[in-house]
Amino acid sequence: MSGNILEVRHLVKNFGGNEVLKDIDFSVKKGDVICVIGASGSGKSTLLRCINMLETVSGGQILFHGEDIMSGKRPIPEYRMKVGMVFQNFNLFYNMTALKNCMVGTRQVLKKDKESARRIAIDYLDKVGMAPYINARPRQLSGGQQQRVAIARALSMEPEILLFDEPTSALDPQMVGEVLAVMRKLASEGLTMVIVTHEMAFARDVSSHVVYMHDGIICEEGPPEQIFNDPQKQETKDFLARFMKG
Repeated sequence: MSGNILEVRHLVKNFGGNEVLKDIDFSVKKGDVICVIGASGSGKSTLLRCINMLETVSGGQILFHGEDIMSGKRPIPEYRMKVGMVFQNFNLFYNMTALKNCMVGTRQVLKKDKESARRIAIDYLDKVGMAPYINARPRQLSGGQQQRVAIARALSMEPEILLFDEPTSALDPQMVGEVLAVMRKLASEGLTMVIVTHEMAFARDVSSHVVYMHDGIICEEGPPEQIFNDPQKQETKDFLARFMKG
């Protein structure tokens, strides 16, 4: 196992006759910050959704601590407690306050008592800078604030790995920085993260490992300094050229 929390082996995903993911191999160790980059349509978000079992996998294996998640031995909700996800469009409950959004999972899934759930929620809302807004409902918050609540909600489940699916792509440019700042802080604290992102400077500066996807395959991967400063594949060079000017 060599210390892997998560292993993806020969993963294939088809939508009808369209093969969106082709023989993907991928592993995550404790403390990794893996940024998955690539053009729209390259399969990045589909990969994340397969890892979280939000899409039915067409072939291959997803191993969590060596156990094949698709074997049916571990209930999927139990697996998702350990491998959490932050979505592009927040997915908050609009009829609940920020505090209740962060309590609902710990109460209903982890079966925490109300006071414990409240304490955990407030701790994580404070961590993402949203403690002053615990009684606000999502419609009263900016997009950046909503995404920070969504991050706090995911953290409240205390997952081993947190998946981020383009967490800043639905935000106005001025709000992107506040969400990336939270993610930088989480990375510095050792949270294990897999992040699909178009934020190249963030990927270069924060990740421990970068995966470049092209046309449903992992075209190239490695440390950020290698991927950004000395990419080996022409596809990677072409993709990065637009971001690296100046």
